[in-house]
Amino acid sequence: MTRRPGGSHRPGSGGGPMTRWALLAAGVATLALPPILPERYLATFVLLLLAATVTVGVSLLMGYAGQVSLGQASFYAIGAYAAGLLSVHGVPSLIALAVAPVVAAVAAVLLGAPLLRLRGHHLAFATLAVQLILLSVLAQADWAGGAIGLQGIPRLTVLGVELRDVGYAYAAWVVLAVALLISRNVIESRAGRGLRAAATSETAAAASGVAIGRYRLAVFTLSAAMAGLAGGVYAFYLGYLSPGSFPVLLSIEFVVMAVVGGLGTIAGPVVGAAVITVLVQVLNTLGTQPGMPDYAPSVLSYAVYALVLIVCVLYLPRGLVPALDRLRATRITVAERADPARTGP
Repeated sequence: MTRRPGGSHRPGSGGGPMTRWALLAAGVATLALPPILPERYLATFVLLLLAATVTVGVSLLMGYAGQVSLGQASFYAIGAYAAGLLSVHGVPSLIALAVAPVVAAVAAVLLGAPLLRLRGHHLAFATLAVQLILLSVLAQADWAGGAIGLQGIPRLTVLGVELRDVGYAYAAWVVLAVALLISRNVIESRAGRGLRAAATSETAAAASGVAIGRYRLAVFTLSAAMAGLAGGVYAFYLGYLSPGSFPVLLSIEFVVMAVVGGLGTIAGPVVGAAVITVLVQVLNTLGTQPGMPDYAPSVLSYAVYALVLIVCVLYLPRGLVPALDRLRATRITVAERADPARTGP
């Protein structure tokens, strides 16, 4: 998972122009889904979109800044608790939602300044430790509901309209669209090019005038803000938060989604989130069948993450989206060779 970011992609390609058009078409198509989905599938749809939003930030952080974070669920939790606590204490829900990514970003700046001095597995373990500390603090903090959890979070209200299940699906869709748009702009910016250069060679990038530390902190902060915004929607959607809502396994899940979809691509986080979310739901359904032991769902979840990662490392080292783009490019090349008239005189 420490591959060179952007090594196989043009700046801003997002895994290829066809993938970008496919993502746009899929986004438009999903707008028609919420009203027709059954309630149990609608909940999966909302959680999938929120997971994809967090994974967009993880993909930027790992795919461009070259930093591995195993604690992204920390910022998801910070955003959720920030929005939940503010709304419980009388702050309008929409304002509380807007504050959630700001609080997560501030936390990222405070934590990132010392943590980003670390590299590789040292940084990964440090971010994991941050999440463990956060969960311990939340479990002991009476102001956050303690181990019992924060209850009574009101519904999100937009322009005087209280959102219901379908409304949350559209809210999550908008949040993901914003994250993807920001991701695309970052990838195509000077900062994005500087990050790719730094991930390839820090010495060469620094000699070229790239502010490596500042850029990495900015991406770390941006990824945290995306997670915080998704966490705010999550808090209003469930109406209840507890430390158990943000286990370490959730951070690992975000990393797996980013790797499976394709690091440093625009479409990768969405594809990875869809694949892993659907797979986990199928396994959870299987694990809760009559006769299965109580620990079956969690064991199956860990097993599928391990299996998916092994398969990706062996057969799809750059992820699904780059693999699909290479397959498409190969087919076009073969077709052009078979029919020279297609390439012109």
